Amino acid sequence: MTIHDRSALAATAHAADAIAFRLNGADVALGDAPDSRLSEVLRASLGATGTKVGCDAGDCGACTVLIDDAQACACLVPVGQIAGCDVLTVEGLAETAIGAALQQAFQLHGAAQCGICTPGMLMAAYDLLRRNPQPGERETLDALGGVLCRCTGYLKIVEAVRDAHRFIGSGTIVTEVEGPSIGTRIARLDGAPKVAGSERYGADSAPDDALWLRAIRCPHPRARFTLGDPEAFVAARPGLVRVFTAQDVPGENSFGIYPHLKDQPVFSAGETRYRGECVLAVVGEKEAVEALSIDDMPIAWEPLPAMVGSAAALAEGAFTLHDFVPDNVLTRGRVERGDVEAGFAQAAHVAQGAFETGFVEHAYIEPEAGYAKRIGDTIEIFACTQAPYMDRDEVARVLGLPLESVRILPSACGGGFGGKLDVSLQPMLAVAAWVLDRPVRCVFSRIESMISSTKRHPSSIQAKAACDAEGRLVAYAMDGDFDTGAYASWGPTVAGRVPVHATGPYKVPHVRNLSRAIYTNGPPSGAFRGFGVPQAALAQESLFDDLATAAGLDRLEFRLINAIRAGDTTPSGQRLEASAGLAECLEALKPHWQRLLAEAAAFNASEGRTRRGVGIGCMWYGIGNTGMSNPSTMRVTLSQDGRLTFWNGAVDIGQGSTTVLTQIAADALGLPVERFDLVLGDTALTFDAGKTSASRQTFVSGRAAEAAAAALRAEILRLTNAGPMARLALEGTSVTVAENGVVARIDLAALPAKPDGTVLEGIGSFDPPTVPLDSMGQGVPYATYGFAAQIASLDVDLDLGTIRLNRIVAAHDVGRAINPMLVEGQIHGGIAQGIGLALMEEYLPGRTENLHDYLIPTAGDVPPIDIILVEDPEPLGPSGAKGIGEPALVPTAPAILGAIRHATGVTPRQVPVLPHRLWELLRAKEGRS
Repeated sequence: MTIHDRSALAATAHAADAIAFRLNGADVALGDAPDSRLSEVLRASLGATGTKVGCDAGDCGACTVLIDDAQACACLVPVGQIAGCDVLTVEGLAETAIGAALQQAFQLHGAAQCGICTPGMLMAAYDLLRRNPQPGERETLDALGGVLCRCTGYLKIVEAVRDAHRFIGSGTIVTEVEGPSIGTRIARLDGAPKVAGSERYGADSAPDDALWLRAIRCPHPRARFTLGDPEAFVAARPGLVRVFTAQDVPGENSFGIYPHLKDQPVFSAGETRYRGECVLAVVGEKEAVEALSIDDMPIAWEPLPAMVGSAAALAEGAFTLHDFVPDNVLTRGRVERGDVEAGFAQAAHVAQGAFETGFVEHAYIEPEAGYAKRIGDTIEIFACTQAPYMDRDEVARVLGLPLESVRILPSACGGGFGGKLDVSLQPMLAVAAWVLDRPVRCVFSRIESMISSTKRHPSSIQAKAACDAEGRLVAYAMDGDFDTGAYASWGPTVAGRVPVHATGPYKVPHVRNLSRAIYTNGPPSGAFRGFGVPQAALAQESLFDDLATAAGLDRLEFRLINAIRAGDTTPSGQRLEASAGLAECLEALKPHWQRLLAEAAAFNASEGRTRRGVGIGCMWYGIGNTGMSNPSTMRVTLSQDGRLTFWNGAVDIGQGSTTVLTQIAADALGLPVERFDLVLGDTALTFDAGKTSASRQTFVSGRAAEAAAAALRAEILRLTNAGPMARLALEGTSVTVAENGVVARIDLAALPAKPDGTVLEGIGSFDPPTVPLDSMGQGVPYATYGFAAQIASLDVDLDLGTIRLNRIVAAHDVGRAINPMLVEGQIHGGIAQGIGLALMEEYLPGRTENLHDYLIPTAGDVPPIDIILVEDPEPLGPSGAKGIGEPALVPTAPAILGAIRHATGVTPRQVPVLPHRLWELLRAKEGRS
């Protein structure tokens, strides 16, 4: 645009009392207030919802756009400042050669997972490639540094950006798979809308007449409160419609994960238990609702003393947080086998220590968002979630409705990691929409998301380990307290899962692992990628480093000697029948381990202020629920018009289940992936596939998808009297079946149809075989386990206590990699979150409640990662596959702490290992203050 053109456009806008600019090459004119955020104007006034809002503070970069060819965070730009400017958003990228190439590269490299940061990443990358179509790695990292991603670990994004030049002018690349799709790097089936900016997340869609809901939350860790007259409050403020409190809930004013633990209120009644607890909700026109200050609300607060941390809740004289748990211990977990005291008595070497971890925030880039609307005697909710059927059950209970009267329509989910398993805004929206008979929407702010959502459990762990003179483990004991916060959430799951895993993936004959989940006045602690296992692994792997040193063994060799293998028995009394690939992972790491140790020794010979260390961490992780039913059901259909549809209730939160499950179904049926239409997550149309958590979807829903597709194939073969090796093809409204030169044809249009047009279908279910744990923790808690070992190499500045990661090498036994590209992406993302757990992330209520003060890894914080996929097939899994979501994270922090110890000689026992903490350990080692 020339200066003359810009001046003319600005003059036109002024004359019309509007703000005029060009958006993606088209002239637009707006009547929005000049101080409106550009991000809000793009989304609300122009429908350009590809520009995402993750923080409204310029911290996350999700709203990155180009203004006159310069990057800007749209949330920080008043729209009045762009009069006469050219604005380019993700929706306009496809019209440019570089932008279209970038979108192709992101797809083919698996660079978009949940997709919420993808528009911002694409815009930052586009700005870079306009200046340098073939940038180096450092230049690419610098260009992307202002955009946060919580899913990918950034490496696939960097690969895509640096490779995009190959696709300039190439047109759309179609990647059809010939032959079996399992084991191939198929691009995400849900990837195209993510890179185009057209995917619909919770904040991207709502009825035009939807009212706005805002939750009013307690600013104190614990308080009593009294409410004034809500009706008078609303009457005095134009634009407000209603205030909702506990007394307005039609059904039960409580929710929770477990049937017997509905301990969290939708709206608090009289006393709050944590900072961020919801007291009431205000509904009305958005401008009126958002203009309210908490000081305007008719609430009188009486702050009360709070129990901060598990020790306070367990102390003598501590008050009772919930009447049904007088000692504040929500639940206990136990695994006990052998005679642990005898084991310690016979040991040659013993190690013990105390370990501490704090709250960790999920920090998904998409804050919670959605809407609800009443349709007669039913309620529909469109929102981000990891568990649509659990949401349905909770909402039905809160409204007092039968389950069939509640429909959950999952939006695209902009990251979850466990934090979107619990309901958040769904019950509030449901109550408001039901009572008012009007659509109601809500979008949490970044701060609201962080103060109200669940966290990783803080832990206090005392552990003791022992081995014999040859380094073979003989005993392990752990006592772990886990701060579950003000409400139960997933506390019982954490307390139950940790004792099973606390010894790590090793043979230990004498074990006593005890755990407690403890109520405090902290934020509710829930599910977060690992369910307590990462905390336990920090303690156990550190002590095993101690034992290896005491026994005079190499740390990797110590683990190899003790690695659990197929045929061995776990501390829970379970015999592992197959697919226990830890030893193979360790063998694969050996050359990398030896090389990195040699490099560290050479580096350290210079004896400078920087010291290099190498550490190793191992893990195992039970796939699915612990010792309880964990089913999934899938459906595949053919209709009269020839449509092949996969009805898939598993929610893809970025991990790739939509693609992976379709690959499994495609091979089981014998038709290509690209022939499937997909219906995803809708509780009115799909069967319950269970929650997206515990690394279960590939294993559990994959088996169900395999069974459903196999059932449809069997029906087709039956109708044509064909054998199991017959080849299928779908041509128009006909299915052809070819075998030994003979071709049979099924005319779908001639078959009798169900009301929805279905003529042939297959339904499949799978529930992993488990046995509940008894009082000593004996049973079969999981049908299969993932295994992994990771190496970390890092440098420590001894004067500053700062750490720079050099490389991570990760070997993972995944059973079978259905889609290796997506598996790699999960490992990258898990490692990035493990880096945050080890070195950066510390949620402090009242202090780190935004993405400026709460630090997560950026593109520059994740080192090169080498991945080794070990495929030790699981007989129960689809084509031998297991899961990878949680296993990717668990060993990273232990490996990093081991590397810090190797570099410095000090043993961190509190994470995150912030620079000041490491500096203090180093000074203490030197005897200095």
